[in-house]
Amino acid sequence: MGPDLSVEFAGIKLPNPTILASGILGVSGEIMIRASRAGAGAVVSKSFNVKGREGYRNPSFIEVQGGFLNALGIPNPGMEEMREEVETASKMGVPVIASVFGFDAQEFAAAAVMGEKGGAIAVELNVSCPHVKEVGVEIGQRPRVVAEVTQTVKSRVRIPVFVKLSPNVTDITEVARAAQGAGADAITAINTALGMAVNVDSGYPILGGTLGGLSGPALHPIAVRAIYQIRRAEIFRDVTTGMSKFLEQRGLSSIRQIVGIAADRGTVES
Repeated sequence: MGPDLSVEFAGIKLPNPTILASGILGVSGEIMIRASRAGAGAVVSKSFNVKGREGYRNPSFIEVQGGFLNALGIPNPGMEEMREEVETASKMGVPVIASVFGFDAQEFAAAAVMGEKGGAIAVELNVSCPHVKEVGVEIGQRPRVVAEVTQTVKSRVRIPVFVKLSPNVTDITEVARAAQGAGADAITAINTALGMAVNVDSGYPILGGTLGGLSGPALHPIAVRAIYQIRRAEIFRDVTTGMSKFLEQRGLSSIRQIVGIAADRGTVES
């Protein structure tokens, strides 16, 4: 029997703190089930809205130095179909966090309600997609709008609400504080950083959506910086304190020691 890696935050208990981030692996119930069986403590669905989106033309995902750039355009089939996917995974015992977005607070709330109906244990508000106009960075850079969206969703669902923050802001603590003040139960830090790649031969952007989100190893120090600033500002301090307590209770001195231990798999690395 492996070590106990269960963790509790925002009223949710997970078998381990490893959570599959929102993306293409969260597009179907079957894939989310596979991710859970592979050891994920929870999975976050692909972001979805009320009516769905077609997304951008290819190329939409490329490798760059230090990571990857994507400009998928948040393609999704809409909240009705995604509710079914969330339900498929939830019925198999997979802890699913429904990621939603919208063009206004009411659309965010409608999609969140549908995720809850599908059995999601929490909802994540994607207010930070860097390459989709009007639903992403335009919302995530405005604390007042983030607060409005958060408050509206909180009034419509009974499950915890997480707010996914953008690194493409002047002061991330200002946005985090607005989310907390509006009732957010936790934050997701962070979404991708805004980037771009140009074909040196043609002089044109490579991505079909022109601008893209940078992920991979290059994003890691930016995420660490964002988390540090939020922690230093004592925003959502109960969450960070809870992680410290989690490590202390298990005789671990660093989060690095749990790498490779998920769902009773692997060994402790020091």
